[in-house]
Amino acid sequence: MRKVAVVGLGHTRFMSDSPKSQVEMLSEASMDAISASNLTSKDIQAIFCGNVLGDFSEGQGMIQSYLADDIGCFNVPASRFEGACASATMAIRDAYMWVASGFYDIVLAGGVEKATAMGTSLATRTFAMFHHARYEYPAGFTFPAFFAMLTHLYSGRYGVPLEKLKEQMAMISVQSHHYGAKNPKAQFQKEITAEQVLNGFTVTTPLQLLDCCPFSDGAAAIVLASEEAARRLTDRPVYIAGVGQASSGKLSAQHKYLPRLRAREISVKQAYDMAGVGPEDIDVCELHDCFSIASIIAAEGLGFAEFGKGGELWEKGETRIGGKIPINISGGLKSKGHPIGATGASQVCEIVRQLRGELADEERQVGGARVGLVDTLGGDGVIVNLILRRE
Repeated sequence: MRKVAVVGLGHTRFMSDSPKSQVEMLSEASMDAISASNLTSKDIQAIFCGNVLGDFSEGQGMIQSYLADDIGCFNVPASRFEGACASATMAIRDAYMWVASGFYDIVLAGGVEKATAMGTSLATRTFAMFHHARYEYPAGFTFPAFFAMLTHLYSGRYGVPLEKLKEQMAMISVQSHHYGAKNPKAQFQKEITAEQVLNGFTVTTPLQLLDCCPFSDGAAAIVLASEEAARRLTDRPVYIAGVGQASSGKLSAQHKYLPRLRAREISVKQAYDMAGVGPEDIDVCELHDCFSIASIIAAEGLGFAEFGKGGELWEKGETRIGGKIPINISGGLKSKGHPIGATGASQVCEIVRQLRGELADEERQVGGARVGLVDTLGGDGVIVNLILRRE
């Protein structure tokens, strides 16, 4: 297996009601990534694209082919990946393997979504398709209900009083908005208080509105290259050192393990073992915080805290810059936004910029960061983890 580096990044602003189509947004991010790699479109040998709801939001399938044509990558193989919120991370993992194998030298990977075009009702219905369509959605499961249930299960299993847990969750949202306010690509660039979270509109008990990430429009893309090609293209390569992916079945098949997600623990172990690192070696992490409770569950599953103790990381400030494990310094899904087909690529862009030391002007730089972790959750439990390293 060859070493594979990220050599260029592209990232649109995440927003509501983008005036651009999905292909236009992803074309913008892709051309930025190609230009930043000191390449032209004709150098791209294959495209790997994450997209989930394009068929519903715009009535447009096959966006990968139209992307390839619009950015001048004529007739190259272009593949679309769908793994709910983990779609772009899946695309990047597969792109990495194709380059590591020696089949390609330079590829483009990314993702896009335009969820807000559907409106709340249709978006909620289509998001719910990524639960089990026969046994879960008809019983009332949407993703807020899923994570509300996990909150109750977490409280009961670990003996954390629900009011205490809600306070910890509020701290997570407050931190996400603190850093999102400094991120020019973020959908929400406004700080909030714990009181605003706790006194907000109840979505589903015990989740308040500000515990929940938004629907978003946006795109992100990266260029991956073999080590030999990367050294010609940039003096700041960031290498993918480890990858992991695991799947889960419907919630009822996971009941003995919940609120832990077994797929995450399997996936991240694959990535840690491949990279030869452990959680203590991670300098900065972008994890999947679709709901504030998801941050706590993820932090524990990734090995940053004992089970039942994850919320204490935020209480003690250990997840902020200067803390034990800076988490979601981008603002996370909660503040940066969550265009589901693009989220994983956005997380990779953030980690690469952190490892390159590019975020000081935004007051979001984790000093001396050399190893970063990406964690993306899709649906009932598709998990993809990537470990990136600056050498």
